[in-house]
Amino acid sequence: MGDTPQNPFDTLQRRGLMFILSSPSGAGKTTLSKMLLAKDSEIKLSVSATTRPPRPGEIDGVHYHFVSPERFQQMIDEDDFYEWAEVFGHRYGTPKGMIRAALKEGQDFLFDIDWQGTQQLYQKDQQDVVRVFILPPSIEELHRRLQSRATDSAEVIAARMERARAEISHWDGYDYVIINDDVNICFAKVCAILEAERMKRQRQTGLIPFVRELMT
Repeated sequence: MGDTPQNPFDTLQRRGLMFILSSPSGAGKTTLSKMLLAKDSEIKLSVSATTRPPRPGEIDGVHYHFVSPERFQQMIDEDDFYEWAEVFGHRYGTPKGMIRAALKEGQDFLFDIDWQGTQQLYQKDQQDVVRVFILPPSIEELHRRLQSRATDSAEVIAARMERARAEISHWDGYDYVIINDDVNICFAKVCAILEAERMKRQRQTGLIPFVRELMT
């Protein structure tokens, strides 16, 4: 049998998207992010800029864009961040210029950020943002998962649980909400959302010339 003919729709130019996965600690966001990056070659993790010095083994442009505090402030003044925050004395932000250029070329970006970063990102660029929130199946299961890590004290776990409840309260600020009872089923839903969002008409920039050709 011959090769299956390629669907011309699969080769059409499209605009990339910013795919946000958020969840309270222990609900599976990091696991799902790693699964998605391993499976899908069309999406890559957004690389933040930071004033924090590189740790051993970290590569500029791969793990972070390492910049001076002066350069970071200049980027703030030039409105070149989708979102930024200060954490433990160092600043972290998502550079707008680099991402916008790549989105135009069809590159998708994965964001592993909290609800505050999501809100900032959405306010700056609604058309390109897809927001997905991952919920635990129950608060008891979330507590069990945090305990099973065996790396945190009871006080730290209690603080994480308090923060988790606060994060869960922002669930209605997302486009999609998935309950992570089974990680493989949850991952399949994440992939289905990503595929559907890629097919949205407004992102299929190659459709206009394609349809014009059909009509001539």
